[in-house]
Amino acid sequence: MGSIYLIRHGQASFGADNYDVLSPLGIRQAQELGIHLTQLGINLDRCVAGDLLRQQDTARHALAQLTKTGTAAPMIETDAAFNEFDADAAIRALLPGMLEGEPHALEVMRNAAQNPNEFQRLFAKVIARWLSGEHDVTGLESWLAFVQRVDAGLQRLLDQAEAQRHSCIGVFTSGGTITALLHLITRIPAEQAFELNWQIVNTSLNALKFRGREVILASFNSYTHLQLLKAPEFISYR
Repeated sequence: MGSIYLIRHGQASFGADNYDVLSPLGIRQAQELGIHLTQLGINLDRCVAGDLLRQQDTARHALAQLTKTGTAAPMIETDAAFNEFDADAAIRALLPGMLEGEPHALEVMRNAAQNPNEFQRLFAKVIARWLSGEHDVTGLESWLAFVQRVDAGLQRLLDQAEAQRHSCIGVFTSGGTITALLHLITRIPAEQAFELNWQIVNTSLNALKFRGREVILASFNSYTHLQLLKAPEFISYR
């Protein structure tokens, strides 16, 4: 069987003007991941990332550690199917409909870094509206469309793996994308899948096994490389 490692990006710049930039911690997490891959003896024969900067840079910093040890590292290919859904667009589109019951929501969202717990509570409510499909807005990628996009990316990986005999593939992506794949592969309901989403650690490894078109989940949210640092500040969720 072949293996696909779904890797969440390192910590991004939550609360900054541009979220899509790895923080110094995110860079260190990616480097530790690369070291861990060499220690595990995982030799990637293909590497794919979404086109978001945080995904590309996580791949770049991780693979740099492989080359430092003399391990062959594949080039980073790009497939936008593995991009995260647009959370900012979802908030802009769906938050206005919540303001009657959440009058302070706009203030919380504008100051998310100062109110992380309240932000998470409100963001979870936005996601629930998005998942329901009852509040779809023109111009906002729906949950169904997002899942179809991610599935198309997975099917391309499987097709190319068969044609080019790839057996060990790394995919540098995001938490929402991993959640969509969990939903597709395990058939877990979307709402329950997103309960798992909130637990996905930055640079965690999520392993899929495949044979032809058959795909199973082998492991979820492994972040041993961060736990071994024995410092809780290395473990982050954004």
